[in-house]
Amino acid sequence: MFKEIFIKSAIFTYVVFFYSLSFSQSLEKNTPTENPQIPFKASAIPDRLIMGFGENPYSERVFTWRTITAEATQELQIAQNDGSVDFYKDPDIFNAKSVLFVSLQKDSARYHSVKIENLIPNSSYSYRVGSGDNWSSWIDFDTNILEESFKFIYLGDAQSDLYSLWSRVVQSASKKAPDAKFVMHVGDLINHSQNDYEWAEWFWAGSSMINSVPQIIVPGNHEYVKNEKGEKIGISPLWNPHFNFPQNGPKELANTAYSVDYGNCRFIMLNSNEQIENQVSWLEGKLKDNPHTWTVVMFHHPVISAAEGRINEGVLRNWKPLLDKYKVDLVLQGHDHVYARGNKVDSELNEWDEASGTVYVVSVAGRKMYPISNHPWMQKKAQNLQTFQVISVETNKIVFESFKTDGSLFDKFEIKKTSSGINELIENLNY
Repeated sequence: MFKEIFIKSAIFTYVVFFYSLSFSQSLEKNTPTENPQIPFKASAIPDRLIMGFGENPYSERVFTWRTITAEATQELQIAQNDGSVDFYKDPDIFNAKSVLFVSLQKDSARYHSVKIENLIPNSSYSYRVGSGDNWSSWIDFDTNILEESFKFIYLGDAQSDLYSLWSRVVQSASKKAPDAKFVMHVGDLINHSQNDYEWAEWFWAGSSMINSVPQIIVPGNHEYVKNEKGEKIGISPLWNPHFNFPQNGPKELANTAYSVDYGNCRFIMLNSNEQIENQVSWLEGKLKDNPHTWTVVMFHHPVISAAEGRINEGVLRNWKPLLDKYKVDLVLQGHDHVYARGNKVDSELNEWDEASGTVYVVSVAGRKMYPISNHPWMQKKAQNLQTFQVISVETNKIVFESFKTDGSLFDKFEIKKTSSGINELIENLNY
């Protein structure tokens, strides 16, 4: 039997957070469309179901979903999937912890979470959530972890046209890499942080994978509430109800900066929207005390911009020295709405080693595009191109593949370890 573990949360916290931020940003921009293409208000049937890792990806999963407020008592049922037709008849049952949320339009909903911490590694499971007569379908997932070789998907900014166009990218990625062990999103999931309809579109468009494969997400600037001057004053009040990520990062940035150790790789997620200097010591600790072969770091704002007229000096000055010093293998970024990658990112500040071998990538999965810049660090670049990335982490190399929405290969390279300690980037591969 499983041990019941509940996500810590408080109704009072979320309600106060909503009222303190609700009228600081344009009500018009955060108002759902008059012609919704999909349902966006909560009902008795669970929706917005998403899966994430707990602190231990071998044995822990966190599940979050939404219902109307009347459905205060919710549970998760889970059973090992043994291939029989009766697998579901004797499930383990977990009571959910729930929080209340009220939107700008005064629509209320309850968000529910369950954390399971003693799943059996390398096993197959099915689960459903709900109560009474209202349940989700049974959904399959596994806890298979391949120490020496695994794949994951990396997606750039989604942001707009989620229902109509970003959904194509998700579907293509799911088809191209059905064996991906998790999906990494680099932020700007939506365009307006408090627009509940945009969040509904994101969950609908991602439904082919977000409830059955763990999702790893960092916030972008569009996940933040802004005042009339355009200044960020706090993360969207919808962020914490929707997501529950490992609670192993800086306490002041809980649920937005964290790490996951999976197989032979350490994944470090940073919040590039705020408190950049305060994340330096935590980041260095994760990089210095790292027993894994590979290191991947993800954050929203690029070290060196790939689009015209942008600079992220805080990220450049505070984080790049550590990425160089500890020879991070791969840095995943977004924000610029172009495609760019290179391993010779020269800051021109002459303050640290520029030849660390780290590969930096910027990509965009959504429809919104920007003009690309001519920064010399970009060894491969493109504008007006939606892509998704499938990354294979193996014993002695990382294979990076970027695909267009039609599934055709756009870019491919390998990162290999060398005796000098500086990684070798191998491109111009036959494809």
